[in-house]
Amino acid sequence: MDLAWMAWTWETAAFFVSIATALGIMTALALLRPETERIGALGLPTTRGDRLFLSLLGAAFIHLGWLALAGEAPVWGASILSLLYATTVFRWT
Repeated sequence: MDLAWMAWTWETAAFFVSIATALGIMTALALLRPETERIGALGLPTTRGDRLFLSLLGAAFIHLGWLALAGEAPVWGASILSLLYATTVFRWT
């Protein structure tokens, strides 16, 4: 299979490795410490998987907004904002 059209860079590889690592950590946590739903700021019962999904979805929107509003600014700023958002989601949601 020819994947030359995909423009693989180290940043792309780091993204996919970090997603795979997060899924691996979530799987290990589910095996070692079974999940219990908790009620957070949204008033909805959520699990770790739900909070990971919300974090990834929010990170996608933060990065899209960064690209639209910040123009040529480095994307590291959006990544830092995404990590802060994920921390907030896991803490209070």
